[in-house]
Amino acid sequence: MGHAQPEETIFSEFLIAVMLHNQAVADRLGLQPVDVAAVMLLEMHGPLAVGKIAEELRLPSASTTRLIDRLERAGYARRVRGERDRRTVTVELVEDGLDAYIAACRTSRRHLDEIARHYGAEQVPLLLNLLFRVGAAYRSAAEDLREDAT
Repeated sequence: MGHAQPEETIFSEFLIAVMLHNQAVADRLGLQPVDVAAVMLLEMHGPLAVGKIAEELRLPSASTTRLIDRLERAGYARRVRGERDRRTVTVELVEDGLDAYIAACRTSRRHLDEIARHYGAEQVPLLLNLLFRVGAAYRSAAEDLREDAT
């Protein structure tokens, strides 16, 4: 078996670091890594329909229900029934849960801010575009993996 090229090694180290960070945040909050992803979605977008969470995280309905149950039990989120249609349910972060998540991420944000000081304002759009494209590529790869498994 061959060894990875230096570029592949750097990228693999990056991915490992992101996964380890997500696990550390999950451990700090008493959650599972996928639960942290749901908290991140709710932080970015505000309240979301249960179906939208399932769609974004590519989870089956039953798994999404268990995830939301865990977030509620741990005090991070709550279900809110629609005022007009009680069958519609959205999930929203509770203030204490959001505060705990932000506190857990404070250290990493400090480290990321340190990195940002090494780049000029003209480089930021390029870096953000790269991150956007890497994220899209990994979402597509995840879909391909799921389709190949069926």
